[in-house]
Amino acid sequence: MAYEFDFAATLEYGDLLLKGAGFTLTLTAVGSVFGITLGIACAICRAWEIRPFNWIATGYVELIRNTPFLVQLFFIFFGLPELGVRMSEWQAAVLAMVINLGAYSTEIVRAGVQATLKGQIEAGESLAFSRFQIFRHIVLRPSLQRVWPALSSQVIIVMLGSAVCSQIATEELTFAANFIQSRNFRAFETYAITTVIYFLMALGIRQVFNLFGRYVIVRRPLDGRARA
Repeated sequence: MAYEFDFAATLEYGDLLLKGAGFTLTLTAVGSVFGITLGIACAICRAWEIRPFNWIATGYVELIRNTPFLVQLFFIFFGLPELGVRMSEWQAAVLAMVINLGAYSTEIVRAGVQATLKGQIEAGESLAFSRFQIFRHIVLRPSLQRVWPALSSQVIIVMLGSAVCSQIATEELTFAANFIQSRNFRAFETYAITTVIYFLMALGIRQVFNLFGRYVIVRRPLDGRARA
């Protein structure tokens, strides 16, 4: 007997899918801001060998990059309460994403920082730039310009990986899809639509990062000419 497709049975729950997608995007946005910030801090400590923070950052990066994200999430949500640290599903999901993205961002940003020529820093010092000005204009911005595509791709990977947060009942997109499928028993239609939504969100995030990188990181005006 031929299978009869019925996407309407899934689209009836469109509000749940949109709510889940919004939750996923919010989770990604919060995780990206704090995760990239953490990555920049750890990258500077590692690249400039600021002791003892470089040792701590190295241990953190190696631990996170060599363990599954799902295990990290379970440790935070199920393991930490054994030590008296309790948090909601949302808090656990955000913390897991920040920690995970921070570790990968560290290595990405560190590659950009290490590409900064020593002569450029010395030139800034000869011009009486403060340490903050040297860090901001000579080290950080050019470093982010070099690695921005890789950084934006990593954010998308983390967004897609956030699907495992449904395992702790975080009400993101995959959780909504699982709930809908358990009601209408239309697995193909439900997960096909969910796949399309994830695909569109990934394209949207990439476009946002491209625009942000172009007009904020590179600071290129709308007419397409870079500022001096």
